[in-house]
Amino acid sequence: MVFSSPHSGRDYPAEFVAASRLDALRLRRSEDFRVDELFASAPRNGAPLLCALFPRAFVDVNREAQELDPGMFDAPLPPGVNSTSPRARAGFGTIARVVAHGEEIYARKLSFAEVRARIDAHYRPYHQALAQLVDDTRVSFGSCLLIDCHSMPSVGGPFDADAGCSRVDIVLGDANGKSAAPGIVAAVEGRLRTLGYSVRRNAPYSGGHITRFYGRPSEGVHALQIEINRGLYMDEGALRLNAGFAPLAADLDRLMGFVAGLEPTRAAA
Repeated sequence: MVFSSPHSGRDYPAEFVAASRLDALRLRRSEDFRVDELFASAPRNGAPLLCALFPRAFVDVNREAQELDPGMFDAPLPPGVNSTSPRARAGFGTIARVVAHGEEIYARKLSFAEVRARIDAHYRPYHQALAQLVDDTRVSFGSCLLIDCHSMPSVGGPFDADAGCSRVDIVLGDANGKSAAPGIVAAVEGRLRTLGYSVRRNAPYSGGHITRFYGRPSEGVHALQIEINRGLYMDEGALRLNAGFAPLAADLDRLMGFVAGLEPTRAAA
């Protein structure tokens, strides 16, 4: 197993905060708040846990390397930039234009040079580290299960397909059956249900760039995205942990121990 927490970073560069029109609390609405701590027992279960320290509002590593909204920039973007994806058009590209509820982040237009510097200094090193962990694990054990760890608002936001609707406890994303063997996904889902959680697959989240890019079941690499309802463990308005955090972390520890003990044949099922 390899665990990735790409959206829990909370080290906000001073120059980024200064360039934003939002206060610190509103900037942090896009964080997967303390998800790295929910999965902190991964190393005790024999698996590395890679965490982004920088926030997703600064650089989002769960996007393509240059998935950008052209309206954010002070000049036309160069060739090769993906400016037509639904995520980029909605303002949630590699460099986000808006935070989770649609508020504009920046008080000015950005230059492509400063964005490229962020990508080179943050995005590329994260993926170099993740790719190395995945490759080393596959070579050492014959296969690798990458679990991409996220949290989601308890109610669908204005840009979501389920806007205004209450959500289940946990959503598992396997790129609609393409990024992981069915036996693995079924085993994880079954264990979560046994632990008392309501679970849904691929809706409203089927997996982002990390799940889709790294998940290659035919090559022995399986990727599964886990989205955890924030209402289970935090006060979403105040950005504070609540009494549900410790029980949830304990259950995730049990899940990791269970997955670590799966028979390798699950990966071929």
